[in-house]
Amino acid sequence: MATSNGSSGSGGSHNNSNILFIFTIIFSLVIYLFYYFFSPLNQIFLNNNYNNNNNNALSYFNQTLTNYNYTEILSPSPLPSPPPLASPEEVSDVTNTSNSSRGKLASHVQRIEKDLANARAAILEAMRTKNYTSNKIESYIPRGSVYRNAYAFHQSHIEMEKTFKVWPYREGEQPLVHVGPMKHIYAIEGQFIEEFESGKSPFLARSPKEAHAFFLPMSVAHIVEFIYKPITTYDRDRLVRIFADYIGIVADKYPFWNRSSGADHFMLSCHDWGPQISRDDPELYKNFIRVLCNANTSEGFNPRRDVPLPELNLPPNTLTIPRYGQPLANRTILAFFSGGPHGDIRKILFEHWKDKDKDIQVHEYLPKGENYAKLMGRSKFCLCPSGFEVASPRLAESFYSGCVPVIISDHYALPFSDVLNWNRFSIQVPFDKISELKTILENVSEKRYLKLQKGGMKVQRHFELHRPAKAFDVFHMVLHSVWLRRLNARL
Repeated sequence: MATSNGSSGSGGSHNNSNILFIFTIIFSLVIYLFYYFFSPLNQIFLNNNYNNNNNNALSYFNQTLTNYNYTEILSPSPLPSPPPLASPEEVSDVTNTSNSSRGKLASHVQRIEKDLANARAAILEAMRTKNYTSNKIESYIPRGSVYRNAYAFHQSHIEMEKTFKVWPYREGEQPLVHVGPMKHIYAIEGQFIEEFESGKSPFLARSPKEAHAFFLPMSVAHIVEFIYKPITTYDRDRLVRIFADYIGIVADKYPFWNRSSGADHFMLSCHDWGPQISRDDPELYKNFIRVLCNANTSEGFNPRRDVPLPELNLPPNTLTIPRYGQPLANRTILAFFSGGPHGDIRKILFEHWKDKDKDIQVHEYLPKGENYAKLMGRSKFCLCPSGFEVASPRLAESFYSGCVPVIISDHYALPFSDVLNWNRFSIQVPFDKISELKTILENVSEKRYLKLQKGGMKVQRHFELHRPAKAFDVFHMVLHSVWLRRLNARL
C-alpha cells in the first residue's frame, strides 16, 4: 500500500507540474500575441513586412500594364518655401548618447518607418485601383507603355514629393565636399550637390533626425581635379581613403550610419572613378547606395542597391542643350555617331563603319562645317556606343534631338530602369552585331520607328535638368530611384 500510495502521490505531482507547464506556455503565448499585434513599433513592422513580402518596392514597376496615353493638366501648385535648417542645438541633440536622447531617436525611427509604410500602402492601392491620390493638382500624369507600371510610378512620385526628406552631411570643406563640376560631362554631379546645398530643395530635411535618407555630398570629379592633377598615378588609394575617412567621421559623430549599416545613405558621382570608392572595403559599403554614371554590372554595380545616373554634357553657364530635331521627312541620315575611338566597342564600330557609308555616318571628327547637334536632328537613329566606360551623354542627347537611341553596350544598367521600359523607345544592339548595324536598322518598319520616336519624346522630360528642380525632371528621377531603394530598407 505504501508503494501504491507513493505511486499515486508521484502521479498527482506530475499532473500538477504538467498543468503548470501548460498554463505557463499559454500565458506566454497570449502575452507574445498581444505584443505582436498591438505594440505600436510592431505595427510598423507588420505593415512593412506585409508590403515587402507581397510587393517589393522595386518590383512595383515590373507589372504588365495596358497602354494609356498620358495627359497633361494644369501647372503645379508652387512648392512650399524651404524650412529653416536645424540649429546647432538640434544637431547636437542627435549626437547625445543619454538614455533620453536614445529614446527620442527611437521614436523618430518609428515615425520615419511609419511614413514609408504609408507610402508603400498608397502605391499598392494605386496599382489595385489604377488611379492616383494626391492633395495637389498634378502637373503631369505618367501613362503609356514607356513606363513599366505608370500607376505605381505616379503614386510613388507623389509619395516621394509629400514625404521624402534628405539630410546632406555638413562635415568637410570645399572643394572636395559640398561642391562639384557644373558644366561639361560631369555636370550632373555638381548640379545635384548644388540643388541640396542651395538650401531651397523641398526634399531638404530640417534636421537629421527627420531624414529618411542621408547624402554624402562628396565630388569624385573634384577629388580627382584637386588631389590627383596633374595626374602622375592612376592609383585610387587616396580616393578610397578620403571616402572611408568621411564615413568614419559621420559614423563616429552621429548614430545614423551605424543603425542602418549605411542602407539609408547615398553618394553620387558621374566620374569614371566613382565605383572605385568601395574597392578596398566591400563590407563597409555592402548596403550603401552608390548613384553612378558608370553603372557597369560586370564591375560590381548592383542594380538592386545602386542607382544608374544619366550622363549630361552641359555647356558652360547654361542648362539648355541645343535642339534641332527635324520632322521624319527631313531625317535623311539613317544613323549617326561622332566621337573618339575610346574603348573596344568603339574600335569595332570604327573598323566597320568609320567614314564608309553615307547612311551610317560614323566619324571620329566631324566633316568641316557640320554641326553635331544638327546632324543628330537630321538622323533617324543616334548611335550610343560605350567608350572607356558604359555610360554616354548621347542617350539624353538623342531624346533632345528626337532621334531613336541605339545602345551598343555590354553590362550597362540603364538609367531609371525601375520605372522606364527602354524597349519602347530605344534599340539595343549587341557589340557582336555591329557589322550588321545597317541591316538591323533598315529592317525597323516606319510604324515601329514612329512608336519608338514617340516614346523617346515622351520620356524626354525625365532627362531634362532644371534649377530649381521640377517634378519628373532628371533630379526628381534620380532622387526617386534613391527613394525606391529606401522603401526597400527597414531600420
